[in-house]
Amino acid sequence: MRALTATEIADSFVNCTRGEVKSMTPIRGLADVDWEVREFLGWRDPRAPARAYLVTVRDDRPLGVELRATTESRPARGSALCDICHTAHPADSVGLFVARKAGPRGRDHNTVGTYICADLACPLYVRKLRPVTLPQGETAPPEERARRLQRRLDAFLDRVLA
Repeated sequence: MRALTATEIADSFVNCTRGEVKSMTPIRGLADVDWEVREFLGWRDPRAPARAYLVTVRDDRPLGVELRATTESRPARGSALCDICHTAHPADSVGLFVARKAGPRGRDHNTVGTYICADLACPLYVRKLRPVTLPQGETAPPEERARRLQRRLDAFLDRVLA
């Protein structure tokens, strides 16, 4: 992923209003992001923990979506699999995130959802740059896992944009 500026990130959101963008808490430490090891940049809003943001680059243009973490009750024990990176985590470390669709369908309150790592660090997990606590069944090399992550991310974003 190419490096993005704070302005590019703020201008990239397709499923929220300008007012919502202005009220979001920008990601901290943007200058320290290692862009070479990311298919997307994701963060939770510390002032509103149910809000999260995901920004990627498609067709050489930044594309951002606002996500909402659901408050569904999950078992305290067990494991869960992220739909984006296919990393297994304890059940409370994967959450259902819902994105309002872009355009008129989103204004009509249509949404799509998927299970994602609660910390939105999928690119780091597939490259083994962030440790996991559960054994993983995946044996593909990190480069292949990153390609698969990109395909699943694109499929989710296609649903947001449809």
